[in-house]
Order: sequence, then C-alpha cells, then structure tokens
Amino acid sequence: MTQQIPVPTQQPGIQMISDEQVRELHYATLEILSGTGVEVEDPQGRELLLEAGAWESNGRIKIPENLVIDAIATAPSRIPMHNRLGELTMPLELGKVFFGPGSDTTFTIDVETGERRRAQAKDVEHFARLGDALDQIDFIMSMGSPSDVPEDELYLHAFIGMIRGSVKPNVYTAQNRRDMEDIYRIAVAVAGGEQELRERPFLLHYAEPISPLFIIEESLQKHLFCAEKGIPAAYIPSTNTGGGGPITVAGAVAVGNAESLVGLILTQLVRPGAPFLYGMNTAALDMKSTIVSYGSPEWNLGMGAWTELARFYNLPVWGYGGASDSKVVDTQAGIEATFSILNALLTRCTLVHDVAYIEYGSTSSMEMLVIADEIIRMARYFMQGVPVNENTLALDAIARAEPGGGFLADDHTMDNFRTAQWMPKLIDRHQHDVWEASGSKDMRTRANERAREILDEHRPPPLPEAAEAVIRDVLAERAEQA
Repeated sequence: MTQQIPVPTQQPGIQMISDEQVRELHYATLEILSGTGVEVEDPQGRELLLEAGAWESNGRIKIPENLVIDAIATAPSRIPMHNRLGELTMPLELGKVFFGPGSDTTFTIDVETGERRRAQAKDVEHFARLGDALDQIDFIMSMGSPSDVPEDELYLHAFIGMIRGSVKPNVYTAQNRRDMEDIYRIAVAVAGGEQELRERPFLLHYAEPISPLFIIEESLQKHLFCAEKGIPAAYIPSTNTGGGGPITVAGAVAVGNAESLVGLILTQLVRPGAPFLYGMNTAALDMKSTIVSYGSPEWNLGMGAWTELARFYNLPVWGYGGASDSKVVDTQAGIEATFSILNALLTRCTLVHDVAYIEYGSTSSMEMLVIADEIIRMARYFMQGVPVNENTLALDAIARAEPGGGFLADDHTMDNFRTAQWMPKLIDRHQHDVWEASGSKDMRTRANERAREILDEHRPPPLPEAAEAVIRDVLAERAEQA
C-alpha cells in the first residue's frame, strides 16, 4: 500500500508584514498612547483610565504601556458566538474566518423593481432572511437604516428585524445607551435570561471612536455598557488613509491600533475578561472624489497588517470583504468583492463584515449578497489547498486507465467527483445554446431570481412568544415617550 502523505493542518495564508514590522507598529502605538495621548470626552472613561495609572496632559489622556499589556493579558482569545437557538455556530478565534453583511446603508436596490430607494424596516428583515438561507453567510448585520420608522428608533427596529429574519448571530449598532438597554432587554428574553445570554451570546455590538484619537462619550458609553453586561463588543476605528488616518497605510494602522487598544483597555477595566473583538478599518479616502473607497487596495493592505497585530496580541480580529464602490451589480462589483474576500481568507481575518455593500457603503443589494455567497464558496474551496493522500493520488485509477481513454467512467471518479470538484450554484457553465434557450440570463439576473426565490420560500424559526411580548412592550413604551 502506498504510504499516505501528511496533509498540512493549517490553511494556507499570507503574512503581509514581517514579525519585525509587527513589533515596530506595536512600539509606534505605545508611543502614540503615552506620548501623543487621546482625547476622552466621556467622564467615566477618563476616570477609569486615570485611576488605573494614566495621566492627563494638555487636555489629553496619556496611557502607559502596562495598561496595554494588562488589558491584552485579561482579554479572551476566543468569543463563542451562538445563534439565537443557543447553538455554538461562530467561535471567533484566530485562524477561523466568518463572513457577513454590513449595516446602516441609506439606500437599497429594490429586489422587485431594481429601483435605488431609501431603506425600510422590511428590508432589514428581508436581508436577514436571505442571509439566514445562504450557507456561506455566517452572521447578520442590518444592511439598512430604516427610513419608515421614528428616527430615534431606527436601530431598535433594525435589531428586531435581524432577529426575526434570522437565527444566525448578529452584529448590531445602536444610537445611545437607551437603545442598548432596550436591545439588551429583548436579547435577554430571546436567550431566556441574563445568565443564558452571557453564556451563549448571539449578538455583538459595533461602535467607533472618531479618528484620529477622539474617544467620544456616546460611543464609549455603548461600549462600556457591553462590558458591564458581558456582551461581546467591537470598538472599531476608521482611520481611513488621508482622512481619519495618515495617508500612509502604516500610519493609519498605527493610529487605528492605538484607538482600538483604548477600547480594549477600558473594556477590561470595567470587567476583566469581557469579550472584545479587536480591529479597525483603513479604507482610502479617495483624493479625487473624497469618498471612502470600499474597493481600495489600501483597506486590504491595512487588514493584512492589523491581522498580524491581532496574532501578536492573540485576539480575534475584525475585518471586511465583499464590498464595492460600484453603483450597480456589475463587473467592477465582482472584481472588488472577489479581491477583498480572497484577501480576508488569505490574511485569516476572523469576522469579515460589509459583504454586499455597493456604492462605497451607501447602498445594499440582495443580488450582490447572493453573488458574494458564491464567491466565498469558491474562495473557501481554493483555500483548502491540494490534499495529497492515497485517495487523491488515485494511483489505482491511473493504473486502470487505457492510454488516451480518460477517467470519466472510472469508479474513482464516480466515488469522488462530488467532493473533489467545486460545484457552482450560481455561475453558469452551460453551452451557449442551452444558456440561450434558458433565457440568456446574466449573473445579476440569476442572482435576482435566487434572492426572490429565497424570500418566497425561506422562513426561519420564529422568536419565542416571550421575546415578542417584550418587543411589544418596548415599542409601546417608546410610543408613549415620543
């Protein structure tokens, strides 16, 4: 018998910066924190830092190295994200990669009419239902800011739409602490209790400072609320090159690292061991259009750098992929989405958001989400590499083959073709006449049909009645206070 060749257990990947460069970025970050300092608007945050050993100089809080090291030491290296049914489906840990959409777009492309219009509450639930059915989408985000609900309730309605539309873990946003309290109240009812929610979290909060180096009160209060309650949280700077960060990728990563670590430090000061997702965004602020480019290679380069920092800190890491600056679902959208999805897998970023954004994050598209699901399937297959073992070498089949005869009817082919070959679900490989006879449909058309089919047929398990009752109570209280 042929000796089996060992298969590497670790997926292939790339290291975009060296170990020495990782340390150089880390030391630059320490210099920013202790030398330049950050402005902390929130009184609670200032008090926490000053009591822990930071100091104030010229209106800024200067943070010593020991606070950084202590926070990294107490932060968990794994965040066990569950679905709302209590099943562990998304363990956020280094080496694993999970994909999901983005949040809070102003517009959406109507899946029925093709019209670009303002997002509505129903769109959030529909996107959640679509993501719930797509097997390469691991978590849910809102993909819209509902324009048909009271402005001070839009994040609340978005959260309700996500949990009604999907059982998958969700990443949510909120306006203020009141939103956080109401969302937490609903989440506790879904989970069956506060302890149950802490043990099996199905939601993760996303908040941002204002780059560069401004820790605003409203954002930080939401972040500290999560630490108090044990809810997983991400504090994600957007140090876009030339905007919130220096024009250079290294400078943007250094500033972003400092801001993200401030979030980590404060989380751990409130509750050592509180679950924290590290990371940042480093898109390019386009110098011609002044848009934040979601298709920019700078964002992908920055992600390669900050994922190495995450490994240095042993923290699960935030990233992005599957987005485009294109205004429609076209070739540009496919190019930019594929580039960033593959980069996310190569850099082994843990939680990859913004899948299916178009128009530089202003617009969502159901067709784009369906297409991205196919791209992720293909990219994940590619990342498996080439398994080399007794079965894949197929020496017996090679010995049986007649010269020039091929392997189409061989038992080895019949036994292995379903696992050995990647099978597309949306990509068309038919001959031209077959494609023409079926309607000459392009990729966007096929994706539109698939999205509409899912919305017609897929229904996730409903929320517990106790959770629906809490939702009714929360919305009624909001109406009374309006």
